[in-house]
Amino acid sequence: MTCIVALVDENIVWMGADSAGVSGMSLTVRKDPKIYRVGEMLFGFTSSFRMGQLIGYKLELPVHEADISTERYMNTSFIDALRDTLKDGGYARTKDGAEEAGNFLVGYRGRIFNINSDYQVGENLVDYDSVGCGSDIALGSLFSTSSRGPEDRIRIALEAAEAFSGGVRKPFLIDSI
Repeated sequence: MTCIVALVDENIVWMGADSAGVSGMSLTVRKDPKIYRVGEMLFGFTSSFRMGQLIGYKLELPVHEADISTERYMNTSFIDALRDTLKDGGYARTKDGAEEAGNFLVGYRGRIFNINSDYQVGENLVDYDSVGCGSDIALGSLFSTSSRGPEDRIRIALEAAEAFSGGVRKPFLIDSI
């Protein structure tokens, strides 16, 4: 299920999401969002609406001290707060002795971070990224629309994912931070 798309344009992170909720062969077009703004961060999630709701409504971001790099903050203080929130909310799971959550994008300070289910913090070399079942389609679209404006690129990428993935549906939500 899902297509979350993000790109950076002039130090602004733009993010877009679809509205599909998929379980097996069942599809529900959801009213609740897949993008949440928390403090200075913009989150776009896949995996579970419950995970997204915990991030959007319960996550309290730790202070980012001026002498700490963004990479260190994201990999330590941020991930620690995220793990605590997901555990307290009953979402984080243990599988074969390893804690797991879900996958989502974070827009923060003009950058896009891809948080994987093992809490790995990744950052794409290019200025865009995507997660969800429509991500490969969206990434191809973002690559091919580099001369367009950010909102158009996000919308076109989501439209392409909807056209070629059974797990992506309008309406689309687009936000920036």
